[in-house]
Amino acid sequence: MTRALLFLLVPVLGWSQSLGEKVFAQSCGTGYCHGARGTPAGAPRLAGRGFDQSYITSTIMRGLPGTAMPAFGATLSRADLIAVVAYVASLNGIANPSIDLGPGPGAAGPAEPALSAEAERGRALFFDAVRGFGRCSTCHEVNGIGIPVTTLIEKIPTDAAALRALATPAIRTATVAGEAMPALIVSQGKTRALFYDLTSVPPVLRTVDPDALKVSEGSAWRHASVTGAYNDAELASILAYLREAIKP
Repeated sequence: MTRALLFLLVPVLGWSQSLGEKVFAQSCGTGYCHGARGTPAGAPRLAGRGFDQSYITSTIMRGLPGTAMPAFGATLSRADLIAVVAYVASLNGIANPSIDLGPGPGAAGPAEPALSAEAERGRALFFDAVRGFGRCSTCHEVNGIGIPVTTLIEKIPTDAAALRALATPAIRTATVAGEAMPALIVSQGKTRALFYDLTSVPPVLRTVDPDALKVSEGSAWRHASVTGAYNDAELASILAYLREAIKP
């Protein structure tokens, strides 16, 4: 067996179904993206679509330009990429995929530092799939994991009360067809406007005609409306995780 063939096969033989499903749930399986186990949600169904291996690998690595599908090649670790590619392949009936992630740094995500016990607990809470869409990673990304609905976390609140009362100046009021809603504007082009509607959890990514969208400053939406799944002690652990995991 050649060295090149070993390069392709050895990582795949070690992929874990549970790891692939976990990475998918954390990074892909959200209400406004793909549903759990590849069911349809905000994005199309993935299970049973007949996708071939090369298409699955390429799409996960490079994303789909012009859509909300991001490129995960530079954000997930090599092990997580292999696991999630193989998991999506299994949803399409490919039992033993041979995955070539290609050369270069595109398959390696940022390494997370060693964490204290409290920060480890906070990390588990931040990405806790059991909480459904009430978890922090529904809207926030840390070290390439999670859904970046909002911008990167830069200033970490001092305590749980400050986290609940977090100011959200980027959230504005969008009005479409006479209906007003809290919104995070993604883009406003000449042919379409994209924004996240924060009326429900998870936020819904909407595409509308730019002439049909009116945007005004300010909103009654507050961060406290989406932190109710956690108590103060849990939020304190989450803040400990953020302080250790995020570099200034």
